[in-house]
Amino acid sequence: MLPLIWAKLRQLEIVAEATDGESAVELANQVQPDVVLLDVGLPGIGGVEACRQIKVQHPDLPVLILTSHSQKSLIEQLIGAGASDFCLKGIEAESLILALQSVAVGASWWDKRSSQEIRAAYTLSPRAVAVATNDMPLTQREQEILSLMAHGQSNQEIAQQLHITTGTVRVHVHAILQKLDVRDRAQAAIFALQQGLVESKGV
Repeated sequence: MLPLIWAKLRQLEIVAEATDGESAVELANQVQPDVVLLDVGLPGIGGVEACRQIKVQHPDLPVLILTSHSQKSLIEQLIGAGASDFCLKGIEAESLILALQSVAVGASWWDKRSSQEIRAAYTLSPRAVAVATNDMPLTQREQEILSLMAHGQSNQEIAQQLHITTGTVRVHVHAILQKLDVRDRAQAAIFALQQGLVESKGV
């Protein structure tokens, strides 16, 4: 991590620092922090496996991953490991602090650069309407909105694309979170990926 970013992070209370994946898991068990920041390239077992082990032992502990790219295969690994969100290396220090603060309180975080790369890896899938009703509790409109949410689009962007009001989008988003029993847009996006509501471009 760049010294400048690390210095900025000192604004937060850093309770432990790990030098490899194994020690990250051990420290998470010992210290029980409010949020964990992991580099995907950690030595040893690596950031993804460290995240997986931490989430197994502490399912409610938010884990933010710092990575150099957001290729489809990595996104799927991070989702499978239970990562709360991820940021691309090169993110401004202030934005990284905001990301940590957001995931620490259960909110999602999408910085502009990473959301652009996610959109480059995934595209809307026409298969969404083919999901069986008993497996998919959402209406067709809710599925459309969920797909757009998975792309990182804001309520305003969704409203413009679907030609509805922002208030209507908020109502649908609330219904989606309630029906899927998830706490935020990030978890809803994970559901969309698992259900095939977004489709790989083969990145």
